Amino acid sequence: MRLKFPQFLMLMLMIGGLILGGCSTEKVASNTSPASTAASKATEASSNSTAEAAISQTSSESIPGMKDLPRLEGKANVVITVKGAPITIEVDGVNAPITAGNFVDLVQKGVYDGLVFHRVVRDPQPFVVQGGDPQSKDPKVPANRLGTGGYIDPKIGTERRIPLEIKPEGAEEPVYSQTIARKPLLTHKQGAVAMARSQLPDSASSQFYFALADLGFLDGSYAVFGYVTDGFDVVNQIHQGDRIDSAKITKGAQNLKSTK
Repeated sequence: MRLKFPQFLMLMLMIGGLILGGCSTEKVASNTSPASTAASKATEASSNSTAEAAISQTSSESIPGMKDLPRLEGKANVVITVKGAPITIEVDGVNAPITAGNFVDLVQKGVYDGLVFHRVVRDPQPFVVQGGDPQSKDPKVPANRLGTGGYIDPKIGTERRIPLEIKPEGAEEPVYSQTIARKPLLTHKQGAVAMARSQLPDSASSQFYFALADLGFLDGSYAVFGYVTDGFDVVNQIHQGDRIDSAKITKGAQNLKSTK
């Protein structure tokens, strides 16, 4: 169905809100927003294809800092409890090892316990439920600051950031550090769990979101790393300001390979 112009504008605002609500506090040029990214995908396709092929064959050691990040070598189940009700996520480290490893590592560290879902968008159409800003554990932090924070890794003393990691269909390895024009293997279907970020591709840290509907226009721009397999009704009942009671690994913890 072709979007009418007002619907297109609303769509761009929703995408822009997602990127501005990402985990980085850095200021970046507005012309790199997801709205412009989505609008220019068609023109990027030919130029991206060569770069994708090169990056997808690049070893993790050639991307600065990646070898020091946690990896999930396989799959794991994580149960997030909100207002006493469980949400089960199958986390896919087969197709998104760095993104999945980062999430499972933060769950294991208890980072998500007590954090707020600071952004919930259901109108004019279902979009996302977003949380994971460590600042939200402190009720004194102003609401307008939520969505700007990430996980401060005590080993490095700064915010841990992970590269944008998207595996195209048919590829053997993910593409890193850039958006792609090809269809990804892990898509934004309803129930997808993906990382929020700022305009910079390699700026995701701890913030994540649930897709409340099929959001194919985000494919290739944000890293999906898993899907809700049970409890999507709970996700649909989350309101802005609701807190995560707890997040626990219930299966596949042995697949997490963390650096010491």
